[in-house]
Amino acid sequence: MNTNSNTSKNIRNFLLIGKAEGYSYLLLLFIAMPLKYIFHHPEYVRIAGSIHGFLFVSFMITIFILLFKKEFEIKNAVYAFILSLIPFGTFFFIKH
Repeated sequence: MNTNSNTSKNIRNFLLIGKAEGYSYLLLLFIAMPLKYIFHHPEYVRIAGSIHGFLFVSFMITIFILLFKKEFEIKNAVYAFILSLIPFGTFFFIKH
């Protein structure tokens, strides 16, 4: 199997998981949290928070895989981690 193809697949997975994680973060912050605190429906935070938590952990694992396979440098991994903490941050990743 072509190494370049594997790298491209791993980066594609990283970007896809990053986008999903970003959308789940926005859902949690801007829909579930207001529903909890304004309309007193905490169950939405449990659901959205669980989904976001799973996607965030998946995103971190993907970063570690890219580091392990030497497809990411430490600075890229730190940058990705920091952007994942900022709302809309993961939408700034680009494929090189």
